[in-house]
Amino acid sequence: MPIVPDLPAGGDQDDHDRGAARLSGPLFRDEMPQEPMPSEPPEPAEPQGRSQQRQQRQKKQAGRDLRAAIGVGVGLGAVIIASLFVQKAVFVGVVVIAVVVGLWELTSRLQERKGIRAPLVPLAVGGAAMVVAGYVRGAEGAWVAMALTVLAVLVWRMTEPPQDYLKDVTAGVFAAFYVPFLATFVALMLAADDGPQRVLTFLLLTIVSDTGAYAVGWRFGRHKLAPRISPGKTREGLFGAVAFAMAAGALCMGFLVDGGTWWQGLLLGLAVAVSATLGDLGESMIKRDLGIKDMGTLLPGHGGIMDRLDSLLPTAPVVWLLLVIFVGAG
Repeated sequence: MPIVPDLPAGGDQDDHDRGAARLSGPLFRDEMPQEPMPSEPPEPAEPQGRSQQRQQRQKKQAGRDLRAAIGVGVGLGAVIIASLFVQKAVFVGVVVIAVVVGLWELTSRLQERKGIRAPLVPLAVGGAAMVVAGYVRGAEGAWVAMALTVLAVLVWRMTEPPQDYLKDVTAGVFAAFYVPFLATFVALMLAADDGPQRVLTFLLLTIVSDTGAYAVGWRFGRHKLAPRISPGKTREGLFGAVAFAMAAGALCMGFLVDGGTWWQGLLLGLAVAVSATLGDLGESMIKRDLGIKDMGTLLPGHGGIMDRLDSLLPTAPVVWLLLVIFVGAG
């Protein structure tokens, strides 16, 4: 997900004025009408400067804190770039931390809003093992770790009463696939000889795609893309995402990835724009079902970790597969 503020999701609910109804005339027929109460004097007009400050505070509360979003985004970017090019193992640790925190946010929201108790301990341990196994043993190790994680979820939940067992373990299996398993493809990209360059390409294309969608949609957006899921997204924004991502893909494949060509970058950018948009819509669907705006509050101006992973997670396997097809596993 890009380091840019989200579009305000306005237009979902109408604002209603709530005025107090006044009774005219006596309540009972035998009740004597009372003299009308003198009308209260109008409140003094608010000074213009104070009114502008109040409006700015309301806008800040309705949307995102732009300064906080930029500051947190720059900090996260610095940590990611530093860990990526200093030592691969350090970046694997960063991915593991993001996975564990993301699982905690997801399972916490499921329990709070739906009463679903997906077991966090086996998910966190298994999720970390998935990422490490994917980096050390490749795709085969990731699949084995995924299978063992599912088994651990089934067994762990047996220690509690059988009520809602099927619902809880189903949510646990979904969480294991949605967060750590998809994140494992980042570790698979990193394991290549030019792994840091591949991961950087993946991150840049996803960020550029979302940034292009935001910029073009904010300036030219007129037609809603999926109003029931994410009212802020427009078809024009999708075209912007495709254009920006294809241009960035051509540059990245030409200058960052060993053996890549510009036309491969165009195809890669197109695929990233589609997968990133679908990933964003997918998490928006989950949050609407849960009745929440953000998955967490850990990152000021951004929400939670899961709110930043929504576009990245489904895009990781797409980029990994296309890079393997275009330039090999490395």
